[in-house]
Amino acid sequence: MIVRFPRNLSGQLALLLALALFAAQAINLAVILRERAAFKIAQATRPAAVRLADALDHVVDRRLSPDRGRVRHRLTNPIPAGLERLPKVGEELREQLVELGVSPGRIDTGIRPRESRPERAARRHVGRPTDTLMFAVQQRDGTWITTNAPWPRHDNRIFWALFGQTLIIYILILLPVLWIARRISRPLRALAIAAGSFTPRGELSPIPVEGPSDVRDLIVAFNGLTQRVTGMLDEKDRMLGAIGHDLRTPLAALRVRIESVEDDQDRTRMAATIEEMSRTLDDILSLARLGRPSEAVTEVDLAALVDAVVEDFRDLGADVAFDDVARLRMRLRPTLFRRAVRNLIENAIKYAGSVEVAISANDRSVAVSVADRGPGVPEDKLSAVFDPFTRLEGSRNRDTGGIGLGLALARAIVHDAGGEITLANRAGGGLIATITLPR
Repeated sequence: MIVRFPRNLSGQLALLLALALFAAQAINLAVILRERAAFKIAQATRPAAVRLADALDHVVDRRLSPDRGRVRHRLTNPIPAGLERLPKVGEELREQLVELGVSPGRIDTGIRPRESRPERAARRHVGRPTDTLMFAVQQRDGTWITTNAPWPRHDNRIFWALFGQTLIIYILILLPVLWIARRISRPLRALAIAAGSFTPRGELSPIPVEGPSDVRDLIVAFNGLTQRVTGMLDEKDRMLGAIGHDLRTPLAALRVRIESVEDDQDRTRMAATIEEMSRTLDDILSLARLGRPSEAVTEVDLAALVDAVVEDFRDLGADVAFDDVARLRMRLRPTLFRRAVRNLIENAIKYAGSVEVAISANDRSVAVSVADRGPGVPEDKLSAVFDPFTRLEGSRNRDTGGIGLGLALARAIVHDAGGEITLANRAGGGLIATITLPR
């Protein structure tokens, strides 16, 4: 199972706090267990050290009662070899004896498990189960004195107590932190969605101002920014409209005046120049206004739209091949998309003379391809030709490639429709331009 690190703010804060609380509780548990282990050893060794020190300083009565807790004398080490040894307990006992002024010899320890017989167990103190810790200290003459002490078994109650405490802390701390984090992240998420979907084409609804003061200030600043951007774009549209009007008026006057030119050849050249200026102006204004088109998105038959563009070129005598396909209902800006297809076909005709147009569709996308058998484009220039005012042909002659806005405008229109446009060289020569639209 793959555990993924949370990516949102509330999840990261909760995870960080949970890890910090877990580390703190783990350290607390380790300290408590260490202190309890030291206390357990001290509780067992101190009484035994006092009894053993007194026995080592005096003559031990060998007829002492064998009751548990008394000191007894043995000729050999009475602790069986199979019992569990506790070296740390032996070291603690040695330190206790030294503090009491006694220099012990060899010290041995062993844990004798509690008796399992019911009658013996019934006499034990009711509480935590205990074993018997046996101490044996060797004297100078080689004999041993021994004593016993109760030795509690491992108890997991402290672990479960800390576990429950940790759960309570998680509930009391994590839940408020999660609530605060969500209160912070909710307006931030709304702000991120608004920023990602920002478009100056329509009416903008301001984001509700909520959350902590820092987040509220950020939302207020973003709302103000969107209003300023929209205002700047509105001003740009008004300026472009004025420029278009001011430039088209003298061009229209020039068309009228050239009619008085007697030389037919000069009049034709002047008319062509004026037409070129008008088309250039239309391309520049269309490209500049594309971010805020006035045409609405409508449902159209893509196959019929492409067929209409092809028929326009055929009426002008162009060699354009197109195979009819079934109806394809798409939501587009028809005038703009028609212009994108026309620019691609016009570009192919200028360089190759003939064009093959095709439409293919699947469940997720529709592709409109415009192919020719012209000279193609160098591989390192396939993406650069989409840049405005970029031409592979060095002259500025309109008949050999225009001013370099056709492909740039086509790409902008396709991107506005949510699609992609690509160029690729064909096997055997030529170029194919493909418009891919989502269904």
